[in-house]
Amino acid sequence: MLDVKFIRENLELVEKSAREKGYKVDIREVLALDDLRKAMLTEIEALRQRRNEIAAKMKGGKPEAALIEEGKALKVELSEKEEKLAEVEAKVMAGLKGIPNIIFDDVPLGGEECSVEIKHWGENKIEGIDHLDFAVSRDWVDFERGAKVAGAKFYYLKDGLALLENALLQYGLSVVLKHGFTFMTVPDMVCSRVLEGCGFNPRTSDQSDEYFIEGEDLGLIATAEMPLTGYHMDEILDEDKLPLFYAGYSPCFRKEAGTYGKYTRGLFRVHQFNKLEMYAFCLPEQSKEIHEKILAIEEEIWQGLGIPYHVINIAAGDLGAPAAKKYDMEYWSPVNQKYQEITSCSNCTDFQARAVNCRVRRKDGSIEFVHTLNGTAIPLARALVVLLENYATADGKLKIPEVLRPYLNNKEEL
Repeated sequence: MLDVKFIRENLELVEKSAREKGYKVDIREVLALDDLRKAMLTEIEALRQRRNEIAAKMKGGKPEAALIEEGKALKVELSEKEEKLAEVEAKVMAGLKGIPNIIFDDVPLGGEECSVEIKHWGENKIEGIDHLDFAVSRDWVDFERGAKVAGAKFYYLKDGLALLENALLQYGLSVVLKHGFTFMTVPDMVCSRVLEGCGFNPRTSDQSDEYFIEGEDLGLIATAEMPLTGYHMDEILDEDKLPLFYAGYSPCFRKEAGTYGKYTRGLFRVHQFNKLEMYAFCLPEQSKEIHEKILAIEEEIWQGLGIPYHVINIAAGDLGAPAAKKYDMEYWSPVNQKYQEITSCSNCTDFQARAVNCRVRRKDGSIEFVHTLNGTAIPLARALVVLLENYATADGKLKIPEVLRPYLNNKEEL
């Protein structure tokens, strides 16, 4: 969420960023509502002051009838105006939540097709084996029984594939721990304040991706980013404690709304998967450098696995609401002969921190909002797709990348 004062002082910039991101929001209407809110609040404060004056006069003796009547009328009027103010405040808050973060100057403009490749690594293979056909042939995945117990796009992992998923987690964890991240398991559900604070505001109503618990103020998490965003909610952190680096491991639940036309075969896009996520709380002046650090760790992980990839600077029209800038890593799929997303990392500046009220106390005593960043270490279901496409052999074996062998009893193949 952006600061309303910042919006007023930078209205054209905020409107331009919203347009570039593809969000249709009337920012001036939100500001007009905020003006109304302030005017109503001024009026209410005057009424409250008069109420207090009447209460003071009514102490220590029999009050005049006119004073009693004025007090009664004032109580009714104040109640009505406070109720209307609450309605306006709710509209202002909803409006502010619908305004996306501003973009950095080096973010490419345009839609998804305008994203810019900034680096690539590895040699792209020209042949690969379909991950789903291979996994089914080894009896390593069961979508039919997954659908029977939970619905389409749910699944069971078995035997070699389940062991490989565990090895990937252990490998990814070893890398992030080496870089100073604190490992955390997190709640699989969060309250609406945290969900909204993360800033996952869809551009249209049919893009909402979260599962909600009926009758509860809870939703299933789409990523560990959500509970990690809320970890320091309503806290003031000391400057010398920052940056803080966390690695959250969790299941992720997604309706995968708005994915029409995207690659969905097998394990590539499912309703539930496990993921190791990196997250950082830092000082505003640290966030750009830490963004590059998180990207470098992602590259280290996938270079270790020997997977060809490129990194793209995501165009404004493909950025979500919270991100000021985002990098995607896309691996080269030898089966589909194209790059496909495997990780992302975003600098959300103070957009999420403002919504969950996470601040830092500077050494001089001043207080401001922290910056937050997130990045995928390993999305495990999709990582299995990548490994099967790159390391499955025509004779039905799976070669194991060297970095994973210590977690698979030093086996060279499965």
